[in-house]
Amino acid sequence: MINFSDLAEKYQTPLYIYDFDTITQQYEMLKDAFKASKAILAYAIKSNSNLSVVQHLAKLGAGADCVSIGEVRRALLAGVPKYKIIYSGVGKQDTEIKEALESDILFINLESHAELERVEMIAQELNIVARISVRVNPNIDPKTHPYISTGLHGNKFGVDLNTAKRMYLKAKNSENLDPVGIHFHIGSQLTELEPIREAAVIVADLVRTLQAINIELKFFDVGGGLGVTYDDEVTIDPKEYSQAILGTLTGLDMTIMCEPGRFLTANAGYFLTRVMYEKQNDEKRFVIVDGAMNDLLRPSLYSAYHKIEAVDNDGETSPADIVGPVCESGDFFAKDREFPIFKHNDLLVVYSAGAYGFGMGSNYNTRGRSAEVAIEAGEDRLIRKRETFVDLVALEKEYMKSY
Repeated sequence: MINFSDLAEKYQTPLYIYDFDTITQQYEMLKDAFKASKAILAYAIKSNSNLSVVQHLAKLGAGADCVSIGEVRRALLAGVPKYKIIYSGVGKQDTEIKEALESDILFINLESHAELERVEMIAQELNIVARISVRVNPNIDPKTHPYISTGLHGNKFGVDLNTAKRMYLKAKNSENLDPVGIHFHIGSQLTELEPIREAAVIVADLVRTLQAINIELKFFDVGGGLGVTYDDEVTIDPKEYSQAILGTLTGLDMTIMCEPGRFLTANAGYFLTRVMYEKQNDEKRFVIVDGAMNDLLRPSLYSAYHKIEAVDNDGETSPADIVGPVCESGDFFAKDREFPIFKHNDLLVVYSAGAYGFGMGSNYNTRGRSAEVAIEAGEDRLIRKRETFVDLVALEKEYMKSY
């Protein structure tokens, strides 16, 4: 049981807390689901990129799914073996491609024919062979929020089947490209299994077509996106998930790559914030807290639901908005939900905050980002200090003009 009051007193608020034991349980659950197959679980670093989180998963055996060269660097710094690191993303600069190739990671996911040509050219300049995978867009509706849908032709990610075939043919005939994998990822916070299975069928059939022309791929990358419970969602059972994917690979001897992110960290994370005061505008009640949209953006960006509870306050309730001090009407954590009457310094816990929380934060309104704390085996430790004003101006101050 986490003592939120003690942690808020020790580290102050706003504050992120991550339960590493829960992360371990989630990882082991998914690992067990794929135990009958060759599989690499490559943690999607964008969900929570704190170095201590990445290091913890690396020690459990995880690889890393990276969508920027910065994330590749984080993965290597945190101890992820280079042969378990993949590099995705729709726009990679030449310098980033060069660094990834020189780092000798497992492979680079390509998302366009133009990108394939850049990788080939850079590999030729380096006099090396680049291991590549092609991200296929199977045009499957993932039944999720449109902002986190990635598998439809209207999304910017991946290529259609015909373009993928042309890319693999070019790679096969290139002296500087080695096509080793195929990739798809239809979206995030997926709670229905059928769209995943349909996408896997389409991509597995493409693999068989490529085999017929002597293009043998080793890695079948199914992306990530397994949903979690924020409110009352019915989520996908990991074993049913693995069986649905394995069922599409009949006759194929491939290593499955899976890219869990939110599934591992979301419900292991908590965001603590204190009440500053209450405000009544006619019939509208506002609870103003010290956390804000720059700390946790998901409610503002997606109208996402997060369970919020008061610590040590279970009095009679009435509808209220939980809002922050940022100068935007979109700065809120909850709207028109039932909460008790609060007093100054009452502590609130925002649940399921371990994924896409701190990482999507900002310094808007010149606000320093929260501290981050890990809990493991009942012990707490600081894993990122709170930002100060000095931190915020450090990259600007020396460039000010003297008048």
